[in-house]
Parts: sequence; C-alpha cells; structure tokens
Amino acid sequence: MPIVNSTRRISPLDINKNVSIGVAFPLDEVNMFKGTQTLKEQVKANLINLLLTQPGERINEPNFGVGLKHYLFEKNVDIDSLNTLINEQINIYIPEISLMDTIVDFLDDEHLLFIKIIYSINSDNTTDAIQLNFNQ
Repeated sequence: MPIVNSTRRISPLDINKNVSIGVAFPLDEVNMFKGTQTLKEQVKANLINLLLTQPGERINEPNFGVGLKHYLFEKNVDIDSLNTLINEQINIYIPEISLMDTIVDFLDDEHLLFIKIIYSINSDNTTDAIQLNFNQ
C-alpha cells in the first residue's frame, strides 16, 4: 500500500498562542478579553459578524452586512434573493474563504429562518460549516 505524503499548511497566525487574532463571538464576559486564537476561529467570527450586521450599521462601510434578523418579520421572504445576497457579501468582504454550499430555509407560519453555510478556507483548504437559526 503506497504512502501518500501530504502537507498541511499552517497559518503563521496560528503558531503563537499568546496572541489573539481578533474578536470572538458572542461578546460576553468570557470572549470579551479572550479573542480568537486560530485563523479558523476568526473566519467563523467574521462570517457571523457579516450575517448579523444590518446594512448601514457599520461605520464607513454602508454596504457591509446581510441583516438576517430583518427577514424574520417579512411576510414573503424570497429565498433565492437572500441566498444571492449572502453569496455576494461573502465574496466581497470575506475573500479568504470559498463557498461550497449555502442552504436557506424559512418557515412562514412559525417565523423560523435557518441558514447553513459550508465553506473552505483558501489558505489550507480546511472545510467548515456554520448554521444559524433565528426565530421570532
């Protein structure tokens, strides 16, 4: 049986555990001073920040954000346009990841919004996923 030599690239940011890369979510007593320690954690935090930020909420970036909570109170949510908006925002503001799949589902009668995003980090080809569930 042949042995396949594979190399895994490690981000230089992941080597020093004494340095935080960025802000961890949710912002609570524990994460306020802890921060993210790896590139994978920071990408996930950036993705959550992008999805939860309302357009116009971020200073000097009026187009930043998807504003998912806004869609909870809409009568008819166009899932295709929401999916397109998520993909466009990620391509613009988080270019260090490649989207593999985006699943958006909305239950009108219960006001539930489910979003699952499967992505790959470009620097080391690590695959990860995030799922957000919103209810009224």
